[in-house]
Amino acid sequence: MDFKAISAAVETDFQQVNDFIFKQLHTHVPLIKEIGNYIIDSGGKRLRPLVCLLSARALGYEGHKHVEIAAVVEFLHTATLLHDDVVDESSLRRGKASANEVWGNAPSVLVGDFLISRSFQMVVNVGNMRVLQILSDATNLIAEGEVLQLINCKNPDTNEAQYMEVIRYKTAKMFEASAQSGAVLAQPGEALELAFARYADHLGLAFQLIDDVLDYTGSAEEMGKNVGDDLAEGKPTLPLIYALQHASPADQDMIRTAIRTGGLDKIDAITQAVRNCGAIDYTIERANEQSRLAKEALGEVKDSVYKEALLALSDLAVARNH
Repeated sequence: MDFKAISAAVETDFQQVNDFIFKQLHTHVPLIKEIGNYIIDSGGKRLRPLVCLLSARALGYEGHKHVEIAAVVEFLHTATLLHDDVVDESSLRRGKASANEVWGNAPSVLVGDFLISRSFQMVVNVGNMRVLQILSDATNLIAEGEVLQLINCKNPDTNEAQYMEVIRYKTAKMFEASAQSGAVLAQPGEALELAFARYADHLGLAFQLIDDVLDYTGSAEEMGKNVGDDLAEGKPTLPLIYALQHASPADQDMIRTAIRTGGLDKIDAITQAVRNCGAIDYTIERANEQSRLAKEALGEVKDSVYKEALLALSDLAVARNH
């Protein structure tokens, strides 16, 4: 099942999310709407909203509040992208010039702030305190993850456990909050609610691990961002962490220096070293493990087209090339 087939399971809901998103971008400040439309309409797959919609439907939810929550999730995610690109000094996002490249850092940060504040206006309107708790806790942990990543940046002594903590906070947490919020609407009981949270946590980890692989194996055209961006920023991702333990001493020294200094002066040699020592295969293996755990988490969920789509999404997370 490809992405088109997966999203088709909630096609009507998905369109309602898109309509609701652009309705909520309404503001009397033209620049906010201009930047918001630019980043939200820039070709993202809306994976996190999709997880929210599928989770709610998989538990038999028949209302409409999952559409509003899915839109909240997309606003929060978009805000983190705007802020990330400023922090990382990124020039490319989803194959287009990043918002900070087009408008500058200050407008990007401030529009990100607008999206966060609008998100909480939207979730208050949902009127579900449990959902508000899940999303506010997630937002706080994501901010912690951003700071943890900043601390680890240009630190070649970062270990795998520290790296996994960062991506669990920074990436997987929003997937988890999306699924759990959608599940809560159906009032399935704590066990099933947490099953969806575990599913999405593992899904998010698998997704990020493959992102880290693609930083060395993908192309800018397919990924919509520059190859080697993580290395250029001195981020010690799992392929580099593994290579620092298993590559030749000379290659380890080269990678250690590259992380400390940032930049892409030796990207070709580092890419070859990462591949030669098995770091790519190891990272893919860890991603496959997370995908398997995601599917296992839904073992007690009743079979449906929505559950099938969620299971297929966990396979797609590791099989993609962008």
